[in-house]
Amino acid sequence: MKYLVWISRIFVGILFIISGLIKLNDPVGFSFKLEEYFSQGVLDLPFLTPLALGISIFVVIVEVLLGILLLIGFKPKFTVWSLLLMIIFFTFLTFYSAYFNKVTDCGCFGDAVKLTPWESFTKDVILLVFILILFFGRKYIQPLFTEKTNWILGAVALVGCSLFANQVLNHLPSVDFRPYEIGANIQEGMSVPENAPKPIYEYAWRFKVNGTDKIVVTNGEYPSVDGEFLDVETTEIQKGYEPPIHDFTIEQEGVDFASELLEEENLVMVIAYDLAKSERPYFAEIADLARKANAKGYKVIGMSASSDAQTRALKKDFGLDFDFYFTDETTLKTIVRSNPAVLVLKKGTITQKVHYNDFDQLDF
Repeated sequence: MKYLVWISRIFVGILFIISGLIKLNDPVGFSFKLEEYFSQGVLDLPFLTPLALGISIFVVIVEVLLGILLLIGFKPKFTVWSLLLMIIFFTFLTFYSAYFNKVTDCGCFGDAVKLTPWESFTKDVILLVFILILFFGRKYIQPLFTEKTNWILGAVALVGCSLFANQVLNHLPSVDFRPYEIGANIQEGMSVPENAPKPIYEYAWRFKVNGTDKIVVTNGEYPSVDGEFLDVETTEIQKGYEPPIHDFTIEQEGVDFASELLEEENLVMVIAYDLAKSERPYFAEIADLARKANAKGYKVIGMSASSDAQTRALKKDFGLDFDFYFTDETTLKTIVRSNPAVLVLKKGTITQKVHYNDFDQLDF
């Protein structure tokens, strides 16, 4: 039991630290995932939606701290009970998501590692087993250092996590795991290689044969059955290749200008996924940046999921001399964790991406 506890202690501690740090690198992204869980049709807890970012930061910091406390063996009873309660909750949540197909990615490892709902549930069940070993063998969890040293290490970890959270909240994630990182080409991210795996479907054909229903399963070909065809049910049994960037459009009046705009030699994208939630004062600075960019030969566009009335009002209020295009809100949230933000592209390749607090770092 002693050795099982040590193995579990190292495995669970390291996994919680890694998982927590990945999400702490992008707490805004994790808050978007929590908003999915709080939405109607999932957990139906809309009153928690405004608190999603605060809950996100709290949960990921606790996750990192519990991993550290477990490794150093500090406050084992509190640590193990906290781990057990947390993993029971997450196991229920991932099972609910998987069984009812509510949230397709739990966000356990942010955008660094994508897990299907059932993979997330399996991961949590495995973790639950290891944590139960720690729970029943907690008497074997001995501190590595003196109590004073453990308090200092815990305090340092808490301060470090808080400072890191403050940094990424007021700027951008330190490591960008999304397909829109600096250096990525959007057209290439949307392309499908010629030899990419194709999806495989299974077809269940239903016929009426001699007064009874008969089902014949094929991989697409129409079966030779001497009977009356009733219907067919299609099931995807193997997913095909999905490009890292999909559903990306830059629309105006229902027309997609993405392919044309991404060929621009110098393009500036002003991104604000929801103008009602944007930090409006920064649009005065954006107006100056747009004029500077235009003077140097850059084409400037705005991208938002807000209505035409909202974009017109914004242009009038801040004297914005560029057109706004419609792009899906989820896509814009994925591109950059700032509202507003500015991207600079050269023929579709992202060369600069800045948070509204860092507009002064833009180089045209």
